[in-house]
Amino acid sequence: MVKNLIVVLLGGISGERKISFLTGRSCTKALRKKGYKVKEIDAKGHFVKKIRKLNPKAIFNALHGRYGEDGFVQAILESIKIPYTHSGVLSSSLAMDKVASRIIFKRKKIKVPRYFLLKKDNSGNFKKKNRIKNIKFPIVIKPVNEGSSLGVYICKNRFEFNKNIKRLKNNYNKILVEEYIPGKEIQAAVMGNKALGAIELIPKRKFYDYTAKYSAKAKTKHVMPAEISRKKYNEVLMLAKKAHKSLGCKGITRSDFRFYKNKFYLLETNTQPGMTKLSLVPEIAKYSGISFEDLVAWIVKDASNNR
Repeated sequence: MVKNLIVVLLGGISGERKISFLTGRSCTKALRKKGYKVKEIDAKGHFVKKIRKLNPKAIFNALHGRYGEDGFVQAILESIKIPYTHSGVLSSSLAMDKVASRIIFKRKKIKVPRYFLLKKDNSGNFKKKNRIKNIKFPIVIKPVNEGSSLGVYICKNRFEFNKNIKRLKNNYNKILVEEYIPGKEIQAAVMGNKALGAIELIPKRKFYDYTAKYSAKAKTKHVMPAEISRKKYNEVLMLAKKAHKSLGCKGITRSDFRFYKNKFYLLETNTQPGMTKLSLVPEIAKYSGISFEDLVAWIVKDASNNR
């Protein structure tokens, strides 16, 4: 073992590979500034063999999307008994599954949009599409287990719904259909057992989609802290902590809310939020007096097994 060596696991094979490189390289730079020796490993091919050979002090999991934040790579890291960052196997799996996590949120009295699940039948078509009549347009459709708003569509009518379902058909076996909640987009970060803060997003696009998240050209306005009453601000922080705890999360999480008619609706909790220059958790942390370098160093110090 090289003393103080941290492996930053990045890239991978999901649709968020490019974003993972941005996150990973930002974190590598920050860790080196803090005095750590860092080696980056692309999580594809025989990456486990490379990790075993280096035997690092800890692994910074900078992966995004399927296989990286859904419990898959976490199970591998548990098996080789090297401490790693962010949430563990079960909590990562639950958070990534938008249906499973919502079942838990509802049990904990956290409001979520009304929804139903579409599954493919034996012929490869989605069955029970007629259930759409139970939710008024506009509606939102999205894959059950993707991140960064990949594959998310807002449908204004039945024609758009059918068109976008066809777009998703070849790549996904399960689709979440949910009511569209208008209102403010509020995102809250939790660090360990502490809620860091909540930021409001005002996208110039339809919603805070992949482009709005990762392109400066999208010109999404960030309002920190979120412009809501102090009482409601404290409430959303409480809800973010509650979501974090109910899923059994560790390290850093970011929960995405809609605030409409004085109520918060939780859309999802992200166990491995982005750490790019446009990312929200570093911005929230900075407002709380935590530099990017200190934030990344804290994440590494929090690394462990049996998460």
